[in-house]
Amino acid sequence: MADEKKRDYYEVLGVSKTADDATIKKAYRDLAKKYHPDLHPGDKEAEAKFKEASEAYEVLSDAQKRKMYDMGGHSAMNGGFGGDYSDMFSGFGNGGFGGSGFGDIFGDIFGGMFGGSRARRKTGPVRGADVNYVIRIDFTEAVFGCEKEIEFNSKKECRSCHGTGGKDGAQPVTCTRCNGTGQISRSQRTALGMISNIMPCPDCGGSGRIIKEKCRDCGGTGYVSARKRLKINIPAGIDNGQGVSVRGEGEPGQNGGGRGDLIVEVVVRSHPEFRREGNDIYSTVKVPFTVMTLGGDIIVKTVDGDEKYKVAAGTQTGTRVRIKGKGVPVLNGYGRGDHFATLSVDVPVSLTNEQKDALKAFGESMGGGTKKKFFGR
Repeated sequence: MADEKKRDYYEVLGVSKTADDATIKKAYRDLAKKYHPDLHPGDKEAEAKFKEASEAYEVLSDAQKRKMYDMGGHSAMNGGFGGDYSDMFSGFGNGGFGGSGFGDIFGDIFGGMFGGSRARRKTGPVRGADVNYVIRIDFTEAVFGCEKEIEFNSKKECRSCHGTGGKDGAQPVTCTRCNGTGQISRSQRTALGMISNIMPCPDCGGSGRIIKEKCRDCGGTGYVSARKRLKINIPAGIDNGQGVSVRGEGEPGQNGGGRGDLIVEVVVRSHPEFRREGNDIYSTVKVPFTVMTLGGDIIVKTVDGDEKYKVAAGTQTGTRVRIKGKGVPVLNGYGRGDHFATLSVDVPVSLTNEQKDALKAFGESMGGGTKKKFFGR
């Protein structure tokens, strides 16, 4: 589904952009009950709506992904921010579900209505967990964007077993207790008669497969930890606390599921002269008294370099001036904010006797004491 055709995730779930986690979860539960494929076998429209709602919930239920989506919309979850999430839904048709945050919800919604759906889902593809990484960048790097190389722990396929988890590459075998279903049924006699409970198979843990002899190097997981270097493109206009998603660099999935993502959170160092608010930049510029009084050109320092600005005669201290287009670029968009400079009188701290006499004479010509009429003003 192309981004331009995707509906807003908040619209999909029918909640406001200020909705809390509980409201988002309830909205998704209601839609999942209504459109779950088990309730509408063969209904492509219901399946599409269920996938759409699940994709929206996958993003809005994760605080970091939600923040990215709020800032950049669907483009924040695609392209430079990590690609789409279509692989989350690869498990339909075989009882699986690729998302990483849905197990408890579906267990709560359906329980054992569909033959123990929670246990059955473990036999299908499960997407790997996301990995978080924090990187620090300078103020100007956040403004204009940059490329950073990071190093982090990543799980790679074990060379000894080639990812099977078995000794010498031996493949897992079908669990004989559950016959590969990943679940077993236990009956219990109650006052209401015999009741059958479906639960994950204790021998295979619900996977339906067993490794007879585990690989010594990876302990049967099929993966070993190793340091990995990766170059990250930080987009222009990113702000403190926002993140960049790198698709497929997270934890490996289970049962053929895809890897999770690497979520790189950005911490922006403060600048000694500039302060950011949204896409605008603020600073303070000290201006000589003579220029504030008589008018003249001053130099305003911006992230793009020095800019000449003409101060009008009689400008008061505290006046804020605007330099258009010298602020922060719009993240994943077009245009830039502005630079606002607050003008402040540069009061000299060291004067010669001749300068002091001149100032006293000036104050007297204004009709009063120097401190009261000049400095007070």
